[in-house]
Amino acid sequence: QVQLVESGGGLVQAGGSLMLSCAATGNIFSFGIMGWYRLAPGKQQRDLVATITSDGTTNYAESVRSRFTISRGNAKNTIDLQMYILRPEDTSVYYCRRQSSRDGTDYWGNGTRVTVSS
Repeated sequence: QVQLVESGGGLVQAGGSLMLSCAATGNIFSFGIMGWYRLAPGKQQRDLVATITSDGTTNYAESVRSRFTISRGNAKNTIDLQMYILRPEDTSVYYCRRQSSRDGTDYWGNGTRVTVSS
């Protein structure tokens, strides 16, 4: 089993910044692919925000590409999402996800809420 714990959400004014962090613990044999997804108010599906692989390859949603940066944290099996120039439309619950092709597992965190006021 793998547990994902997110931190760093909160309330921020438009134009502000926040950093989210996610730590994966448990039976982890490889980094896999870790990333962030978000569920906006009134939506039914989580959307990709950004992912990062063990070799540092990143992928971003077009809407955040120039404003958000995903990186591996200092501790093992952790990732950070630095969010700049936040917009009201970034308001969502942000979920950390870890996928592993090695063992076919797919884990999600419980989510952390980000609210951007106009």
